[in-house]
Amino acid sequence: MADMTIGIIGAGRIGQLHAEHIISTPSIELKGICDINIGHLKGTFIEKNVPIITTDPSSLIEDEEIDAIFICSSTDTHCYYIEKCARARKHIFCEKPISFSLEETKAALQIVEEAGVKLQIGFNRRFDTHFRKIYQTVQEGKIGKPHIIKITSRDPKPPNETYIKSSGGMFFDMTIHDFDMIRYLSSSEVKLVSVATANLVDPCFEKYDDVDTAIVTLIFEDGTLATIDNSRQAVYGYDQRIEVFGEKGMVMADNERTSNVQIATKESVTLDHPKYFFLDRYKDAFYKEIQEFAKAIINHEPLTCTGEDGLQAQKLAIATKKAWKEKRSVPLNEI
Repeated sequence: MADMTIGIIGAGRIGQLHAEHIISTPSIELKGICDINIGHLKGTFIEKNVPIITTDPSSLIEDEEIDAIFICSSTDTHCYYIEKCARARKHIFCEKPISFSLEETKAALQIVEEAGVKLQIGFNRRFDTHFRKIYQTVQEGKIGKPHIIKITSRDPKPPNETYIKSSGGMFFDMTIHDFDMIRYLSSSEVKLVSVATANLVDPCFEKYDDVDTAIVTLIFEDGTLATIDNSRQAVYGYDQRIEVFGEKGMVMADNERTSNVQIATKESVTLDHPKYFFLDRYKDAFYKEIQEFAKAIINHEPLTCTGEDGLQAQKLAIATKKAWKEKRSVPLNEI
């Protein structure tokens, strides 16, 4: 018998990914998955291994055998389902961002707190082996107090127009992972945000009042400086690098590549390209975040990434968008 039983709301790309990982994880069971449309699941690994496939989310939320719900639906539904699940005393895993509205997020988190359930946000990069090693190195004081944190996060190609139209914009859709990671590594809170932006990749972004290239500068309360550089198109692959420079040294993580083979000849020295996109680059991290979520619930342990972390990352996204629109630095206490 499973130690924990899960249901999933949302059977898109990320919902299916989580479903496959849950099915493959010992001690937890995926009892049901739901979506507005479920035809695309016909004949899949998920259909063959999940007892309930439905278009009715309430049937999962109200199921007494289900301990936790994964919310993988569109962002505009997250707070609605968080509240429904919390009131039903279900633990919750919710994909990022929690919402586009600070007021909605705060209200949802209040209900979660009153219900006494756990809420983990899907910032999977906290569970990446390389980035966690950086975190541990900083926490152990091996490089001393951080002075500069640099995050590079660039997608291999822009998403399609339908996605761009409803994504919420670069800062909520893409940079929000970096906002969470930079807080995770700094152990301090941001006090001031500035941003430089451009549209250099695809005119479709500007059409929907968005940008495709950005450099965010952050100043933390403890004096640490940080930068995040984002692009929607790195033609050589999924560019994911982190560096933390401190008073005693530096720790960094380079890209994961399709192989670590280096070829050196008289003419050139070559390496393979970085892994192509997030499903490949962060495959293990997606699996580990599920394992740690389940472990925290089964053993009554603290979560690695909480609703409060989701709220703080959302505040940074709002502040950065405000800095972009108003062409000025924005103190976090304005948000």
